[in-house]
Amino acid sequence: MNVKKRELTFDEVAAKYPDFPRFVLLKTDAHRRGVAYTNAALSAFDPALHQNFGTHLFGSRDGKIDKRPEALTMRDGTSIIGLPTPIENNPYVVDLIDERLFITDNGEPIEEVFYWEKPDYYDKRTKNGAIMQNVASARPQRLYVIPNRYCHFWTADEGGGGCKFCDIVNNLKAQREEIEMQTRIKIDDVRETIGEALKEKGRYAAICLSSGSDFHGEKPFDKEARFYIDVLQAIGESFNTPKFPSQLICTALTKEQLKQLYDNTGISSLTCNIEALSEDLFNRYCPGKAKWIGYKEWKKRLFDAVEIFGPNRVNTGFVAGVELARPYGVKSEEEGLELILNEAEDFARHGVSVIYMVWQPRPGSELGNLHNQTSGSLEYYVRLAQGLQEIRRRHNLLIDFDDYRRCGNHPDTDLARVF
Repeated sequence: MNVKKRELTFDEVAAKYPDFPRFVLLKTDAHRRGVAYTNAALSAFDPALHQNFGTHLFGSRDGKIDKRPEALTMRDGTSIIGLPTPIENNPYVVDLIDERLFITDNGEPIEEVFYWEKPDYYDKRTKNGAIMQNVASARPQRLYVIPNRYCHFWTADEGGGGCKFCDIVNNLKAQREEIEMQTRIKIDDVRETIGEALKEKGRYAAICLSSGSDFHGEKPFDKEARFYIDVLQAIGESFNTPKFPSQLICTALTKEQLKQLYDNTGISSLTCNIEALSEDLFNRYCPGKAKWIGYKEWKKRLFDAVEIFGPNRVNTGFVAGVELARPYGVKSEEEGLELILNEAEDFARHGVSVIYMVWQPRPGSELGNLHNQTSGSLEYYVRLAQGLQEIRRRHNLLIDFDDYRRCGNHPDTDLARVF
């Protein structure tokens, strides 16, 4: 009979890996376990001053759309983008203690945290009447534009099927009932919102675009690529340089599509998330991506992108933890580490960095609805982050376009800040 190994506690992991920054360790665990807020903590949340949990591509772990804090920052500037999670799932709890906010565990304060401050432009409207927050949301040092909130892989039969860990379309349906927002963004709104946001001098380090996939067009994904060009050209009107600090998170486009995009816009870096780092798991968990592109071709397109964007400008992300999910995942965390790090090494040899997002099972996703589905242990994510950072170091790959300042969602890229 197999006996599940006891997971190490936060303090035990911290003691076992003393060189792993404690701020990043807490961020990783909060992403893994989620967060909840006491009534006292919510009383300190002021929608006039703080960012509200807004229009996201993906939903929360409690399935609610409500006025509550967008995310948290710790004393060193590390972000915690932990999803609101039901208290019965054992999340960390944010509480107000002596008029200061703390992230707590079992009632014990762990670290002081702060709500994200709302940008000046958030409540303004465009000439078309769109609320600017819903055109471009913000992280502490990044503007975030979602050109298209619908993923066509979810389209019955033709699309092939949405990713099993993803809730993008279900979340879109829920948000449209509660929030004033567009499924497909208007170019004039983008131009006006970015121009207004950049009036707050010195706040932003980069602009990021992320969307659902769209396989339509004369050639598959031509429509998606063309729309990115239109949006990026509108953003580029706020800059007087050929390129501006920017990241596009998109489908793995062809070399021809990427060259048109790169040559005709100010985009400077590219992310095409492969999601699962094995062909078998990719086929099972990402049926739409498998149908329209395929694992090997996805990799090839990323390798081709390095020729266009240059060194240290291309990466791919995966949802760390789905490789352990039932019923198709690997049997142990050791097997998961070996699988991922070997594949990440291959990407690195071709100039592509691999980063991870902590898997957070969401009720609007197929995998998230499986009974008692859980992610990996904290120690697993620590070893994964260390392994990926070491691979980048060995191959002289920089990740400054997707680091703690420009994104804040990847524990492994946080390590590039200190190592």
